[in-house]
Amino acid sequence: MGLYEKYVLPWSIHFACGVKPIRYQRRKIVPLAEGRVLEVGIGSGRNLPFYDPKKVTEIVGLDPSAEMRRIAEKAARAVSFPVTFLGLPGEEIPLERASVDTVVVTYTLCTIPDPIKALQEMRRVLKPGGKLVFTEHGLAPDEAVRRTQMRVEPYWKRIAGGCHLTRPIPDLIRAGGFRMAQLETMYIPGWKPLSFNYWGTGE
Repeated sequence: MGLYEKYVLPWSIHFACGVKPIRYQRRKIVPLAEGRVLEVGIGSGRNLPFYDPKKVTEIVGLDPSAEMRRIAEKAARAVSFPVTFLGLPGEEIPLERASVDTVVVTYTLCTIPDPIKALQEMRRVLKPGGKLVFTEHGLAPDEAVRRTQMRVEPYWKRIAGGCHLTRPIPDLIRAGGFRMAQLETMYIPGWKPLSFNYWGTGE
C-alpha cells in the first residue's frame, strides 16, 4: 500500500462522502434499518449518526480498510448502540446464515471488486423477512452522461480507490438474489457522471 492509499485516500473519501447531497441520501435511507444490522462498507462511519437508536440493537460494520475503520471507531463512540467492526471485504462476511435483520450498503457497491458475490453473501446472512437498505451511485440513464462515465472511469478508479461510475446497481442487486421492493432514482446535486443515484430496499 502506497502513501496515497494509506494517508490521503481515506480522508479524501471521508470528506467526499460527507457532502450535503450525500448526507441527505443517507438521512432518507439509514433510519429504515432495524434490529441487528450489518453495514457492508461502513467506511469512516458516515452512516452512524443516522441510525434510529430506538430501532437498532447492534451494528456490525464490515470494511477491509484499517485506515477507514480507525476513523469510524471515533464516530462509534458518539452513538448509544453497540458497534462491532470486522476487517474483511464484502465478499467475505463471517456471519452465520440468517443472522441479521437488516443489511445496509451505501456508496459501496461501486467499489467492491465482485459486487454480485458480495450481494449473495448479504442475502445469505439476512433473516427471512429482513431487508436490504441501499443508496448508491451508478450508470446514468442519459447517453451523453454514460459516454462521459465510460471515458472517465479508468482514470477515476485510480484516484478513487477502485470506484466505478458505470455499475447498473438494480441489476447487480437482483443478480445477487434480492427482489427489489422499492427503487427510486435521480441526479443529486453534483457532477452528473458521479451523481446519478439509486436508492431503496430489497428483500
